[in-house]
Amino acid sequence: MPTTSSGPLLAGLLSGALVLSACSGTDGGGGGGGGTDDAGGTGAPGTSSSALSGGDTSTRASRVARPRLAGTVATGLAVPWGVAFLPDGSALVAERDTERVKQVTADGQVRTVGSVDGVDGLGEGGLLGLAVSPDFAEDSAVFAYFTAGSQNVVARLTFDGDRFSGQRRIFDGIPAGPIHDGGRIAFGPDGYLYLGTGESGRTDLAQRKDSLGGKILRITADGEPAPGNPFPGSPVYSLGHRNVQGLAWDSRGQLWAAEFGQNTWDELNRIEAGANYGWPEVEGRSGDDRYVDPVRQWRTSVASPSGIAVAEDSVFMAGLRGARLWQIPIPGGRAGRPRALLRERFGRLRTVVAAPDGSLWVTTSNRDGRGSVRDGDDRILRLTFDEQ
Repeated sequence: MPTTSSGPLLAGLLSGALVLSACSGTDGGGGGGGGTDDAGGTGAPGTSSSALSGGDTSTRASRVARPRLAGTVATGLAVPWGVAFLPDGSALVAERDTERVKQVTADGQVRTVGSVDGVDGLGEGGLLGLAVSPDFAEDSAVFAYFTAGSQNVVARLTFDGDRFSGQRRIFDGIPAGPIHDGGRIAFGPDGYLYLGTGESGRTDLAQRKDSLGGKILRITADGEPAPGNPFPGSPVYSLGHRNVQGLAWDSRGQLWAAEFGQNTWDELNRIEAGANYGWPEVEGRSGDDRYVDPVRQWRTSVASPSGIAVAEDSVFMAGLRGARLWQIPIPGGRAGRPRALLRERFGRLRTVVAAPDGSLWVTTSNRDGRGSVRDGDDRILRLTFDEQ
């Protein structure tokens, strides 16, 4: 594959924090969140604040570390989707529609290191999530989730620091379609690989334990159901999901997931083994004891969440249609009041990941057929915290 490069890192920490927009509502207690967004919905009336003009001076807000935009890491990418960091601090970045994987360094150098064979997707399908083995120093393994015709699959590849080789499929059978392909993959603190899947537009699959669609799956690095899964012999970890594209763990080992709603509520969920999150029977909070309510919910117009990351005891959630990055404090494992960052400044935001140096990398998705393309799109932004 040809080698490409982008411009250098755009330097200069901004002197002010990002514009933040407070979210209305309060945590409903007992693990259920009642928060709604600033664009409407149930819950208490919200307020808006800006760190550039003084911001929220409440004691509660002052305890939350706020990120600042440090600059742009790379530009000229084509729908960057999966982002996974290597031990050297560089990242592998999957381009959804080109099937290529690029290596991006912290100082903005970009080169193509290979492509994934067998990618065949339409619409929201294509080359999606990437994950680097927790034992990369020993096995040099990288995992890719991608659409292969009528199914989504996971392949394992070897990366020698220069090129990919030895691609082999380790897991398949995930329903695929032009919509709701899920695609986020990540290794958990237990060393197993978690997969967020969608129901591919066939809503009944989400409630079927014999289907891999609309689930969070947990497998070994060889593609077998992980030991201790809630349904013996099955890779299913949780069910009742519509389209999971965000997975991240906090410092307590708690798994969080972002969920695309249909027309009303997008969700942030605290994931428990064997739990049912209700789709398609419910969307958002229902109070139905058969299903687990989201800890936070947003109108789809201000969220449409894809990737999430945990940093500084907050969940950061990238919004596509919402064109903003949501910060949700999680002190003690409870979801606090969300704030909107980067609001409509860079268009659609797809992926957010915590970098080894403690910063956040955020990708745009304006070239995915649903955004307005700007000069330099798509790009990777870098956010830092005050102590960095």
